Amino acid sequence: MNKMFAVLKREYLQAVRKKAFIIMTLLFPFLMLALMAVPALVASKGMGEKKIAVLDGTGLLRQAFARPNAKEKTDPKKEARDAMSGRRRGPELPSQLLIDYHDQAGSDVKTDAKPYLTRLAAEGAQKLDGVFIIPAGAKDSPDTQLTYYSRSSTDVMTQERLARLTNKAMQRNRLAANGIHPEDVDRLTLEMPVEAVQISKSGEQKTGGEMNFLFGFVFAALLILPSFIYGNETMRGIVQEKSERVVEVLISSVTPTQLLMGKILGVAAVGLTQIGVWLIMGSLAGAYGAATASMAGINVAQFFRPSIFVFFFIFFILAYLTYVCVYAIAGAVSNTEKEAQQFVAPISMVMMAPWFLMFPIIMNPDSKIAVGFSLAPVFGPITMFVRTLVAEPPMWHIVVSIAVSIATIFLFMWITAKIFRVGILSYGKRPTIPELWRWLKVA
Repeated sequence: MNKMFAVLKREYLQAVRKKAFIIMTLLFPFLMLALMAVPALVASKGMGEKKIAVLDGTGLLRQAFARPNAKEKTDPKKEARDAMSGRRRGPELPSQLLIDYHDQAGSDVKTDAKPYLTRLAAEGAQKLDGVFIIPAGAKDSPDTQLTYYSRSSTDVMTQERLARLTNKAMQRNRLAANGIHPEDVDRLTLEMPVEAVQISKSGEQKTGGEMNFLFGFVFAALLILPSFIYGNETMRGIVQEKSERVVEVLISSVTPTQLLMGKILGVAAVGLTQIGVWLIMGSLAGAYGAATASMAGINVAQFFRPSIFVFFFIFFILAYLTYVCVYAIAGAVSNTEKEAQQFVAPISMVMMAPWFLMFPIIMNPDSKIAVGFSLAPVFGPITMFVRTLVAEPPMWHIVVSIAVSIATIFLFMWITAKIFRVGILSYGKRPTIPELWRWLKVA
């Protein structure tokens, strides 16, 4: 046991003393924040200008396209009511529209559009980014097909914005033609906000479904990524020691099992250290936001329940010990890092299944697929933790998931120890599956 802790201490200190570890631990949260903030900042500043020719066969929509980039609501009283009620506006187009409006009432819009369509391929002052056609039949028939021609097949945001402007203006015109005043139209079609409230088993009401959704992804990433990152580090360390023949010296002092367990637990401690630092930094950075949210009447405590951190610690250990065994086997049976990556790549894709299904799991944590994954070997730790984060699964589900994960870890450790004992001193060609099976029987 003392020798295993000696290996653990060596692995831990060797990792945390590296400059790369210190730099990434301190800078990684800022890098992730930049990756999220920069695209949002670019979108908020706009994506340039788009010159659009609008050919209106109805001749009624000049006013609708006079201010295409203006906010839909300009009444300060309405804006104040919307802000107080939490009503949200639909997404605004990041780019600025320069509308070249043409009243084509009484003419064949499709025919008149041909000169404008040729300008889609032009450059300079004659260049157009899009041509939007409104047939004359749109005035009377809501089934009329609008057409948008553009230089890009993926310009769906401009298409959506133009369609929204057109449909809203035509709805107002149709209602006005039936004797309804435009102001009454705004008042009668005002959308009501919806507040998501979760009812716990104890009857407690919890709001902020969007934040729970976000926290589900963030904590799931904190759970799964270090497991794979440090599992890969374990694999690389074993391959390096094996290729440099350092392992031959190590096993003269410790048994292969002690060496394996020391490496696994040492790297696990490194992962917990790094995540602990990230959580502390996140807590300090979020203190101001939490105070602001509390002043706004948002119960921040519902997002940071003490049980979250308890479950996070438990399921992190379970997930890490489950995954790292596979990487340890890959390092033991491979002679180079490239061989090890080839060995572990298809297995890693299977183990990542909960992450690929994270969206439906968070959206419906009590579905059959979520419950099945949370109670299954290998997939249980990540899926069950997310379920405890966004819902309140039955306690027996949690207990069974932990028990299944522990049994899986013991089985994996037993298999890993047997393969590790033989593979750590095996050189040359990477063993095949039948050869690994023989190692299990003879080790």
